[in-house]
Amino acid sequence: MALRQLDNRTARAVFMDRHALLEPPTGSAKGTALLDLIQRLGFVQLDSINTVARAHDMILFSRRPSYRPKNLKHLYERDRALFEHWTHDAAVIPMEYYRHWHLRFQRDADMLKSRWKNWRRDGFEQRFETVLQHIRDHGPVSSSDVGKDEKKGSGGWWDWHPSKTALEFLWRSGALTVIGRQGFQKRYDLTERVIDDHLCPGKLQVDPEETVDWLCNAAMDRLGFATSGELAAFWDTVSTTETREWCKQALIKGELEEIEVTCADGRMRKMLSRPGSVSTGHLNKPPGRIRVLSPFDPMLRDRNRAEKLFGFHYRIEVFVPAPKRTYGYYVFPLLEGDRMIGRIDMKAHRDDGALRVSAVWPERSVRWSAARTGRLESELDRVRRLTDLDRVEFAENWLKDPV
Repeated sequence: MALRQLDNRTARAVFMDRHALLEPPTGSAKGTALLDLIQRLGFVQLDSINTVARAHDMILFSRRPSYRPKNLKHLYERDRALFEHWTHDAAVIPMEYYRHWHLRFQRDADMLKSRWKNWRRDGFEQRFETVLQHIRDHGPVSSSDVGKDEKKGSGGWWDWHPSKTALEFLWRSGALTVIGRQGFQKRYDLTERVIDDHLCPGKLQVDPEETVDWLCNAAMDRLGFATSGELAAFWDTVSTTETREWCKQALIKGELEEIEVTCADGRMRKMLSRPGSVSTGHLNKPPGRIRVLSPFDPMLRDRNRAEKLFGFHYRIEVFVPAPKRTYGYYVFPLLEGDRMIGRIDMKAHRDDGALRVSAVWPERSVRWSAARTGRLESELDRVRRLTDLDRVEFAENWLKDPV
């Protein structure tokens, strides 16, 4: 039997819909409405780079322009509707999903003990009880509050002193919970002080198979269609072996079907989806406005998938020496409708209240027009308001030739 086929335009629409980018970017961005959005995305990645705004703020703002950073802070630190842990990177995750992180706690504990010993971070395991007792006696801490008399290694910022390493291990393994950040520095407290008692590690027994099933189902819901490898990569907790077996069993049960998805270059790619779940009957027409996306936006997080679906080759060139960079080291992707139309290099100069644009590189297939410049200016004015800046300034010769 011939496989059902999904053309590229429809595939992009389905994927954007699952990532809350197909409907008009309007509506409330606080409280329950913001939590609903984060649940729809699954999680929001946290990142410290703040050339314009932090990644998590850009991710939420691009979907709800009324969003402001204090809204996420209230939901996370005051309402405790979110917890912070690891997916493929540090992220805020709905508290409703906490039970399914018990498997992650155990797997991280096993992985980090092995990895950190190989990195010769000697002595961190001997600091566990000292760190825990300090928090019991003195309350929440940051890394600067512990290990003040300990020697830090010479390997760079990641070569922590033993107590800092112990803090991170105890958080990743579930004994501690991050309760918020000051600047971008994490604050840790005992998990039993933060998380409902019945959910705490040691109190709640979760079947690993149940968690694997939930993670695979939740990833499929948010991707729309995927390979087993893409399902594994979404939360970065389930192994590729486990997702392959889950997919095999779901196909046998008729819970998944195999389809063919047309990539941006015209090639067909075999994927899995839920039967009948990727029809276009309920989908909105994508908004025509331009939106600035975070480099860590959920739609672009899997760079290979984004390239196959949108024909958009995007990599951050942070570690590329300046003379060899194709673009700036941290450029923002530009979305218009259902197309990635280019990337923009800009920076917030908070000392004089200006958002300065140094360059825009259109994609090769995009003809830049005066109307498109107007749409970009409207979007940058929205970004300016998010960042509390006074004005937007364009450098001379800001519009570049496609690379």
